[in-house]
Amino acid sequence: MTDAATRAAAVLKEHRESIDRLDAILVYTLGERFKHTQAVGRLKAEHELPPSDPAREAEQIARLEDLAKEADLDPDFAKAFLTFIIQEVIRHHKKHQE
Repeated sequence: MTDAATRAAAVLKEHRESIDRLDAILVYTLGERFKHTQAVGRLKAEHELPPSDPAREAEQIARLEDLAKEADLDPDFAKAFLTFIIQEVIRHHKKHQE
């Protein structure tokens, strides 16, 4: 391997290690988030509150879009990602009400 190729391989390895660490952070963060949303779902079911709160969801999506812009992340991707998470949370909340 040439020096340039060796250096490129080392840089690639560093990037992949960072990506792996960040993936772990994402998974553990999502796990923690869902612990809280599960508690919210149980509380909503206990008090016969609707599983969905469209006003709160819209606020959260707008907030995440702003954060995405600050983080130099595509706001459309951030919106799609949070929308997916919200749909999953609502699904869990509905299960608590069954």
